[in-house]
Amino acid sequence: MKVDNDANAFYCDCVKEEQNPVNAMLRLDRMPSIWCPGCGVGTSVNAFARALKQAKVNLEKTAIVSGIGCSGRVSGYLNFDSFHTTHGRAIPFATGLKLANPELNVVVYSGEGDLIAIGGNHFIHAARRNMDLLVICVNNFTYGMTGGQVSPTSPASAKFTTAPFGQFEEPFNLPNLAESAGAVYVARWTTFHVNQLAKSMREALNKRGFRFIEVISPCPTLYQRRNKLGDGLDAMKYYVEKSVINNNADTREIKIDFQDEITVGTFVNKERPTFLESMNARFSQTIGASYQPYPEG
Repeated sequence: MKVDNDANAFYCDCVKEEQNPVNAMLRLDRMPSIWCPGCGVGTSVNAFARALKQAKVNLEKTAIVSGIGCSGRVSGYLNFDSFHTTHGRAIPFATGLKLANPELNVVVYSGEGDLIAIGGNHFIHAARRNMDLLVICVNNFTYGMTGGQVSPTSPASAKFTTAPFGQFEEPFNLPNLAESAGAVYVARWTTFHVNQLAKSMREALNKRGFRFIEVISPCPTLYQRRNKLGDGLDAMKYYVEKSVINNNADTREIKIDFQDEITVGTFVNKERPTFLESMNARFSQTIGASYQPYPEG
């Protein structure tokens, strides 16, 4: 068979040009990912990678920390310094990393079970201290990797392996929890709102202090199947029909009930001193000129 070398070269150039612009940020040798068809974690990663490019973040000074679960695998797929920590310990690990090297952009990327159940106490205190961390929480309302148990955000009346007659505990309203604890940036989007999500991530990457973004994501394999809610596409239709954009909404009023309205937007964007800024100000005031301020990054 005769090969047209010019045409072949042209085809190869086109393929190179059409590569996903975020490929350089991914460990492609680890693909395909473990995530199920219809899962939204990969969509959130795509938005995050685009936000990193748009924010022009120095990737050599960026580190990703995650805990366990489906979202906890994100750190392993991103092509820069990343750490996969134990259950509930992503935030304390990230705090130590930031204090040891304040120049780093430290991002915590995990799910609601890891961050808000075992890791809940760490979440509250990191927000209270205004640690300079960006925390991204992929909320699919269930423990997806371990069998579909009830999570801290599971909506009332929904069914789970540990609640076959319907969940009856009061779920956390994550934006309200973050704001109440002291976060300086709080936003919520679904995996349908990819442009808004990437924009929020870009804003948060360019801001200092404890920043929190909740990403509502489908779990077709466990949450939706057990509750007869269809597949990933059905979840997208639900997000389109039930999402209401309301920036600056009162976070006390935006809890999520089963298959009810989802309020999305940027709810909090304010300034207050970070942990290191507060520490340096206090010690400079009390110790005086002999105090050597700790680097703030």
